[in-house]
Amino acid sequence: MCAIKLIVGLGNPGSKYDETRHNAGFFLLDELARSYSTNFAPEKKFQGEVARATISNCDVRLLKPTTYMNLSGESVQAVASFFRIEPEQILVAHDELDIPPGAVKLKQGGGHGGHNGLRDIINHIGRDFWRVRLGIGHPGNAKQVVNFVLQRAPKSETDLLQISIDDVVREIPDIVSGEMEKATKNLHTKK
Repeated sequence: MCAIKLIVGLGNPGSKYDETRHNAGFFLLDELARSYSTNFAPEKKFQGEVARATISNCDVRLLKPTTYMNLSGESVQAVASFFRIEPEQILVAHDELDIPPGAVKLKQGGGHGGHNGLRDIINHIGRDFWRVRLGIGHPGNAKQVVNFVLQRAPKSETDLLQISIDDVVREIPDIVSGEMEKATKNLHTKK
């Protein structure tokens, strides 16, 4: 069974944002593209970069919206509508302040938790999509959040983020084929 047909990585386009914490979703999608020997191409009608991969014998689209984070829902909705993909068949990878670097959580539904990319996606397609929440930690002060997510993390944090991305890439075949409980258990028991 093909449970996931679209995997979205959230981030901001442009070299200014390339290695910032907010681009954790882009990092994961780039790793998936490498792992499945595919390349992203700009697609104007989808307002993003799109790739196609066969994962667990399923035809899966990979999407990096180029709308900037706050308008990610426009791109997600355009791809979902065009390919007739339901919200529950979408997996969105994003940075998560409430999880420490190196940790990752998989869940379906829920709110946006102040994440503007998620907020816009919810506004466009509803809450039923799946999320891969990639931990980036919290600066400790709500007033520092914007600067924190738009900064490059120190190497110690990026190394931890890379470990969590590698963990997700290993679990993607199970996630795509609908083995959510198994993937969740494997991801959530990682330190």
